[in-house]
Amino acid sequence: MEPARSNQANQLTTPEENDHEEEILTGLRKNQKTISPKWFYDTEGSALFERITQQPEYYPTRTEIDILRDNRAAIAAACGVGCVMIEPGAGNCEKARLLFDAIRPTAYVPLDISATFLQAAADEVAAQFPWLRVHPVCADFTRDWSFVDDLPAGRRIVFYPGSTIGNLEPAAATDFLRRVRGLVGADGGLLLGVDLHKDRDILNAAYNDAAGITAQFNINLLSHLNRALDADFHPQHFEHSAFYNADEQRIEMHLVSTKDHSVRCLDEDIHFAQGETLHTENSYKYSPESLNALATSAGFQVASSWFDEQQLFSVHYLVCAP
Repeated sequence: MEPARSNQANQLTTPEENDHEEEILTGLRKNQKTISPKWFYDTEGSALFERITQQPEYYPTRTEIDILRDNRAAIAAACGVGCVMIEPGAGNCEKARLLFDAIRPTAYVPLDISATFLQAAADEVAAQFPWLRVHPVCADFTRDWSFVDDLPAGRRIVFYPGSTIGNLEPAAATDFLRRVRGLVGADGGLLLGVDLHKDRDILNAAYNDAAGITAQFNINLLSHLNRALDADFHPQHFEHSAFYNADEQRIEMHLVSTKDHSVRCLDEDIHFAQGETLHTENSYKYSPESLNALATSAGFQVASSWFDEQQLFSVHYLVCAP
């Protein structure tokens, strides 16, 4: 008998840093200042998001987990076993862990922008599932897909939970899904979590929890920018704001300047007037019909769908349209 061997995640593959400076300055120069929500996720931001998911007002995570747990067998039947499972924005890999024993992937590739947080999560997965090959990749998948060249061989399933697709503008969501379609090919698929339209009071409460964790998460983005870019944003001069925009059918998150002041960022002075906002995130909400239209625009078709009893959230399996 061979001696027992402990599983260990591959050493983190970290691509060369892309130059984000022009992207950031372009957003800060706009009349409506914007910045990508990927800047939420330094180590502190990732930890804060985990706390958000535990707040009573924040229904998406627990509802999606229930859907995945209750429908594991059907999801495995749709996805097929023995795939390479790729998860962009993997975070703590909590949801993927619910599916491993059912889907039995040959390899798991968690992708995330926060290297330290990702490596720790990947090591935990490897320890929990000693039969699974874990191949973490630190990548900004919103900009650079060069990591595709290093993926393990095998039929590919992309797992994209959390309604992260809702963070993308509709045109960008279509572009993203087209790239995923190219990645998985005709024999692969996409397992996609999607938040649904619902009462605006439920939505507003989910992004304005009473404990103020979402506010901390939003404001921490400024501290991350300060560390990463040697900027001098003053977090104490901003307040969290989140609201449902009915016309755009999305939650918007902003940081509101509480006074007139300027910030030095990348050797440029950025002025904020009192009441002016920095737009940090959108979270689009979908109906089954609008999700089907989005999938079709990217060359996918919805093969299977699962919902919770209250129709708060949904999980869909998409395959390439013939």
